[in-house]
Amino acid sequence: MRTPRARGAGPAPVTRRVRSVRTAGGISVRLDVRTSVVVALLLVAAAAASVVLIGTGDFPIPVADVIRTLFGEGNASQEFIVNDLRLPRVLVGLLVGASLGLGGALFQSISRNPLGSPDVLGLGQGSTAGALIMIVLFSGSATEVALGALAGGLVTGLAIYLLAWKRGVHGYRLVLVGIGVSAIVTAVNGYLLTKADIVDAARAVVWMTGSLNGRDWTQVWPLLILCGVLVPLVLGNARGLRMMEMGDDVSYALGVRVERTRLLLMVAAVLLTAGATAAAGPVGFVALTAPQLARRLTRSPGPNLVPSMCMGATLLIVADWASQRAFGADQLPVGVVTGVLGGVYLLWLLVTERKAGRI
Repeated sequence: MRTPRARGAGPAPVTRRVRSVRTAGGISVRLDVRTSVVVALLLVAAAAASVVLIGTGDFPIPVADVIRTLFGEGNASQEFIVNDLRLPRVLVGLLVGASLGLGGALFQSISRNPLGSPDVLGLGQGSTAGALIMIVLFSGSATEVALGALAGGLVTGLAIYLLAWKRGVHGYRLVLVGIGVSAIVTAVNGYLLTKADIVDAARAVVWMTGSLNGRDWTQVWPLLILCGVLVPLVLGNARGLRMMEMGDDVSYALGVRVERTRLLLMVAAVLLTAGATAAAGPVGFVALTAPQLARRLTRSPGPNLVPSMCMGATLLIVADWASQRAFGADQLPVGVVTGVLGGVYLLWLLVTERKAGRI
């Protein structure tokens, strides 16, 4: 029911349709209709793009045959190409995109700043430093490089948290410290590259670009387990995160253990970002753009965690398809495509924030 508005009261607020769903166990869940529709459409888009991507390559497979093969009804060659070669790559892309989207949403919500993403804060650069140390100094295997990237991301996240701490971690201080740490770690990465021989340097540069080429089931399972543990943990603390966006004092008054929740969610965001980087390299700007695009589609306040996950997965899969098809025989690593698109979006975001007087 609409209430009459007073004359001169300004534009009408957006009316949101919210439904309550009660489960058999007596648990009541509130669902925003628009957000639910956006999530459903993003899931459909991600699934459709995944099927098309699986059928794309030197040996093209029609969409109908891809679907039949996924259900175990393809011939021997299709089973090998789909299940052994292309499906793992697509699953890694979906998991990496979802992890980056969720990690970006967490950092932007915690910092209350649209620029507070892992790309800007230096977590990707930290993971790159860990991987470069394993490649340049130890000539490590693929598994050791992935573990080095995970450790580098964790160390960088811990350094940012400690340096930004002053009776708590707040907004612009977190972003500014992250930018400073990012500059330092970027310089360290450049130094490591100058000390590498030509073979290790070429290997490092390929990894630093961010790519899904050659990904197989050995990258799928660790990232799937990581997401299986962290995603329910993050969603279980979504209410506290939403309260924290109103400020620490209000959150304390509402019973939220602010610093404990903030630290827990930051650790989860760092692990998600580092795990995604370990699996596919530093794929740029997905963590920055996915939460913002999700927020604009849902028009919903709050962290928009699930829409950000779905948007990140969809963005990365579509970018990977574009990297394979839009440039003919010159296939680009997916990190190049996301970097170009994300850079354009970052410039637009900075101009928008400046016009609004926020920077």
